[in-house]
Amino acid sequence: MIDVTILIIAFLVTKLTINGLGLLYVIGVSKVNYVLFLLGLNIFSFWLFRTYAGIIRHSSYIDAVKLLFSQIFVLFLFLIFNFLFELLYGQKAFLNTALFINMVLSFCGLFLYRVIVKQTFEHYLKEKSDVKLVRVIIYGTDANAISVAKALKLETPSRFKIVGFVDKNSQNQSKRMLDLPILVLKKKLPTLMRSVGAEGVIIADKSLSKEERLVIVDQCLEFNYKVYIVPVIMDWEDQKEISLKVKNLQIEDLLERKAIVLDNKSISKQLKDKTILITGAAGSIGSEIVRQVLIFNPKKIIILDQAETPLHHLSLETQSIISFTKIHTVVADIRNKEALNNIFKVYKPQVVFHAAAYKHVPLMEENPSQAILTNIEGTKNLADLACKHKVVKFVMISTDKAVNPSNVMGASKRIAEKYVQSLQLKDQKENNVKATKFITTRFGNVLGSNGSVVPLFSKQIAEGGPVTITHPDIIRYFMTIPEACQLVLEAGSMGNGGEIYIFDMGKPVKIIDLARKMIKLAGYVPDQDIMIKVVGLRPGEKLYEELLNNTSKTIPTYHDKIMIAEEIQDEYETLHNDIKELIEIASFFDNDNIVTKMKKIVPEFKSRNSAFEVLDK
Repeated sequence: MIDVTILIIAFLVTKLTINGLGLLYVIGVSKVNYVLFLLGLNIFSFWLFRTYAGIIRHSSYIDAVKLLFSQIFVLFLFLIFNFLFELLYGQKAFLNTALFINMVLSFCGLFLYRVIVKQTFEHYLKEKSDVKLVRVIIYGTDANAISVAKALKLETPSRFKIVGFVDKNSQNQSKRMLDLPILVLKKKLPTLMRSVGAEGVIIADKSLSKEERLVIVDQCLEFNYKVYIVPVIMDWEDQKEISLKVKNLQIEDLLERKAIVLDNKSISKQLKDKTILITGAAGSIGSEIVRQVLIFNPKKIIILDQAETPLHHLSLETQSIISFTKIHTVVADIRNKEALNNIFKVYKPQVVFHAAAYKHVPLMEENPSQAILTNIEGTKNLADLACKHKVVKFVMISTDKAVNPSNVMGASKRIAEKYVQSLQLKDQKENNVKATKFITTRFGNVLGSNGSVVPLFSKQIAEGGPVTITHPDIIRYFMTIPEACQLVLEAGSMGNGGEIYIFDMGKPVKIIDLARKMIKLAGYVPDQDIMIKVVGLRPGEKLYEELLNNTSKTIPTYHDKIMIAEEIQDEYETLHNDIKELIEIASFFDNDNIVTKMKKIVPEFKSRNSAFEVLDK
């Protein structure tokens, strides 16, 4: 009805203008009929081009184009009508110039009305909620940044008030986008943010390198500005809740490295249509291996763990994944050789990923017998059965704590490494071509895994602190769970047996810096809002972890993130007897005797900050 009213006003204005010039707009006799015909044809064009169907406050250039086409359509029809009318009756029904002026005025009126409504809605009706909105600048001026800004401006209810864009190249300082200024980055970003009253920055420039992003984050966190990141628009699944995609920066985002390029063809050859056994499948590493192995369409996956509840949760998750792979869930303890033997008999696995282990350093320092029975005897059980049942490949997940171990857990994993290597050496000497290929993968701390400092710090920050660290100088290597598991699959596919693969862990991270950064990312000030408390090194803990023994060298592989550690290999018979003796000692729970025997098997095992240090003297 408003559109029709605008048409009538445009007609009257045109008529008055033309009459003022001493001319007639409607020349024919049946003036009322002609005017009704003009109005009716305009309404028909509205229906044809659906100009009335758009929600006015969300009007865009598409709506303007529809209005323009509808008016050109009416003008075109009336020009034809006038031409035919003149042929039949010798005169025009309308003045052509007046028709053109009428259509221009109609289009301007219809378009202006929509602009006024849209601007009123955006600038006045939304102004009431601006007090609660977070004032942000958007870092970037590319298509992704503009799309993010548009989405956030139109969203209801709003979460952010955008005050400008930052162009890192400073090429458009005199220009505006979406009626917002393009800000020039002459000094550090916090200085610019302070000048426009911004409380945070949304990083939307997809061309930024990791180093450039880290510089932005460090600068903003230093002055307690909020930092948000947003995925590329094309990756958004649900565009209804736009601001939910704009999330606070997580520590994983800062430690993220370039995407790993996998040799999918080689991995697929190893896994497709095969039967895969994954031990420790309910753990953080094991469960991610399950998810990634599923991508390569194996015939069967046997997910094995002794932890009933998390295994049940993983079972429910895998059931929801559309796949032709049959998944068998088995509750079993790797220390029970008979139970494992039955699993190998029933399912006949061709590839084994062994991720089951006790891994918490302080707990194993207090319970060395459990480290022996699970990490060593459990691995021995699986490795022996893999040979017996002719498994093609056995991939063991180890740890950097096995290198020059300073604790029981690390030493137990090193002994397990030595055992699977000795099996490979034995088969090589016997020229057993069809022997199982034993491959070990060794990496450092995994972000978000059970026992990692990141979830611990997050919990402590949520509780108001303090955040506890063991030593101000302690450093660690980190990688994400998916990254670690991708490299496990890659190493497993390239291994020919007997190798210990170590992964490029990137740069080491100082734990106290990690704690401070996490506190700032949560919006607090370290040592003011959230205290950092140094509690002392835990039993068996090092200030830094290593990926190689002192006597080891590395051999590069075709993958730049994977290397082979050249470790001294032990003879099977000697090591087998030592391990058998160690397992017998462990059954008596005599901690000193257990650790003494471990130190004999692993001479580089030197206890630190532990009751077992006396055994090294």
